[in-house]
Amino acid sequence: MSEIRDMACAESGNRKIDWVEAHMPVLKSICEDFSRTKPFEGVKVALSVHLEAKTAYLACVFRAGGAEVYATGSNVLSTQDDVAAALVTRGIEVFAWHGATEEEYSHHLSCVLRVGPQIIIDDGGDLVNMMHRDYRDLIPGVIGGCEETTTGIHRLIAMDRAGELKFPMMLVNDAEMKHLFDNRYGTGQSVWNAIDKTTNLIVAGKQVVVAGYGWCGKGVAMRARGLGARVIVTEVDPVKAIEAVMDGYAVMPMMEAAPLGDVFVTVTGCKGVITMEHMLRMKEGAILTNAGHFNVEVDYQALEDQCVRKELRRENIVGYTLKNGRSVNLIGEGRLVNLAAGDGHPAEIMDMSFAVQALAAEYLVKHRDDRLPMINRVPASIDREIAERKLRYLGMEIDHLTPEQDAYLNSYNV
Repeated sequence: MSEIRDMACAESGNRKIDWVEAHMPVLKSICEDFSRTKPFEGVKVALSVHLEAKTAYLACVFRAGGAEVYATGSNVLSTQDDVAAALVTRGIEVFAWHGATEEEYSHHLSCVLRVGPQIIIDDGGDLVNMMHRDYRDLIPGVIGGCEETTTGIHRLIAMDRAGELKFPMMLVNDAEMKHLFDNRYGTGQSVWNAIDKTTNLIVAGKQVVVAGYGWCGKGVAMRARGLGARVIVTEVDPVKAIEAVMDGYAVMPMMEAAPLGDVFVTVTGCKGVITMEHMLRMKEGAILTNAGHFNVEVDYQALEDQCVRKELRRENIVGYTLKNGRSVNLIGEGRLVNLAAGDGHPAEIMDMSFAVQALAAEYLVKHRDDRLPMINRVPASIDREIAERKLRYLGMEIDHLTPEQDAYLNSYNV
């Protein structure tokens, strides 16, 4: 009976992977290229990204390119067990399950590092951080890695500044074909998909507070307004704050926004963005969510330690009664809401993001004998190649510079 359940689970996951493959034409074309050229032949790839269907297809692309792939998740609530089971049937070793404890999560990271990976695909920096902390003896075998997130890049830059980063890393999140689309349109849609699915409440007419106005915050605010919400932005960067004002949003400190908001979305990559002091000022039933990588933006521990009562109010929603008698509702333990309570970004968006991952990893392998710096921007040629492929699959064409125009733009004597 358990074998039948396992087979049904894997079949469900394989259907999910097949579905996203059909909607990720750029990555599929890269997969076809890799199948011919085998750029990762004999290379071990360790992958720690939210383990759902789109990530699974990326793992399959590396395997098609000749890699031995070892996969785990990057969040204890975002792993989808049926997708993990499906990957096993496709010849990929998986160390992850939904709802893992923090100890189990760390063990899973250790498992993919113990194999001695040469390429690391990271989301949030946990693999790279653990490699440098616990597996320094394996570092000489690492060609390099790719980092998917803003949070992970912050960690990498801090490590490099301290002289601790020991192998080259590609800043995938900073590639134009990643952050301009994934962070803005992907986060914007997937956050509200998850909130709507989890709460089954209307957004129109509500007051939404978005903490952080980077590319992710821009997307969350834009979609909230599109759904009919009134939007407040909180920021610590005066330039981004002015941008939010000129985009038509109210801007104020979180302490002033706290009593006004119906729904709060943190998108900063920093800790302590919403504290107990803020929560005590909130209206009854306020909904708290986080769309940053780690669950430190909303003070989850303060809620756990200081609440008078807590109760499961709906799947993935816990209500906390505070000492002032009012209650707040936290979605997904304050973890990345679009993956802890949803399916993540749309496939068409991750088509571009994971295409960057694949080609950036190929770049590292091709340049394995070069002396690359520890911190590397994704070459503009990769951005351009992905954009051109995406346009072709969208059935669109653009103009091209004539030789005269190119000469004009590159001349100082006009």
